[in-house]
Amino acid sequence: MNASVETKMPKSDAGFTPEDWMDVRPEGLFCKPANCFIDPHDAVPRAIITHGHADHARSGHGEVFATPETLAIMHTRYYISDETGETGLPYGQRHDLGHGVTLWFAPAGHILGSAQAVLEYEGQRVVVSGDFKRHPDPTCPPFEVVPCDVFITEATFALPVFKHPPLENEIQKLMRSMETLPHRTHMVGVYALGKCQRVMLALRAAGYEHPFYIHGALKKLTELYQTFGFDFGEVTPVSDIGVKERDILRGKIVLCPPSALADRWSRRMLDPLPTMASGWMQIRARARQRRAEMALIVSDHADWDDLIETAVATGAPEVWITHGRVEALEYALKQRGIKAKALHLIGRDEEAD
Repeated sequence: MNASVETKMPKSDAGFTPEDWMDVRPEGLFCKPANCFIDPHDAVPRAIITHGHADHARSGHGEVFATPETLAIMHTRYYISDETGETGLPYGQRHDLGHGVTLWFAPAGHILGSAQAVLEYEGQRVVVSGDFKRHPDPTCPPFEVVPCDVFITEATFALPVFKHPPLENEIQKLMRSMETLPHRTHMVGVYALGKCQRVMLALRAAGYEHPFYIHGALKKLTELYQTFGFDFGEVTPVSDIGVKERDILRGKIVLCPPSALADRWSRRMLDPLPTMASGWMQIRARARQRRAEMALIVSDHADWDDLIETAVATGAPEVWITHGRVEALEYALKQRGIKAKALHLIGRDEEAD
């Protein structure tokens, strides 16, 4: 646990419950005394943002509270001006939201800057985990368990079938394919924020020394990661390679958005091998939908075991579930003596993994 993060539970006033100060409104989860939404899907006067993915962050808010990295991502993705009222909070730094509510962030392990929003009020602590994972990721600090009265979690992969393998195993699958099929261009579908950069670092760690060739849609966020000190080695946009030079892509990796695997852009590749990196690749039908010849199970979300183990580890007597496979997780937690309920938040994109 980060030394600056205080994990001791505040003392709660008996008879006062989290439902008295946390609510679900059409815009999303709402902290009533602070008059502040958490990851609202519409523009609001005051917002806490857990991370930079589009189903959690957007432009148009008045005040915004987030980690410095998430604010940088929002500026890059959504062209937010510096006129927005922003407060960048490093992990563990406490901030008074007013009316007795304190906010601080703990690492969520999801992507760069991702955070759990920790809200304390009247002796109670609510942790809004946003999206999170427990598997190692060199692009962000690991998830930290924060004891709380209510733990608010996603349930994207909340079915027993979802058990995500170590990333290193999937990367080795890709490396073996390139050795076996050196004449083919390995096109790997990755999401631009988080997945792309994580896969690149994992490939470097596995010994991949060639340049990364990338779709233009991945360029801006990769450059942002580089400003935070991440070294991906040589990265070259495919657009910089002339038509007559594209033979150099054989036996190499081309990273692109998932949508590019099946669109006209992919026709520029010589003998492409469409590959998709996603937690959903554990389901064969999803791989076929993406027209992927090779499926890499690479998820930036917690799997079934980690969802349950994390909820138990927080010691929270109540768990609120935002979206996903809600019924299965709710049942499993109740079997363990935890009061669980669904919030049915809208606007969450389960495909962006």
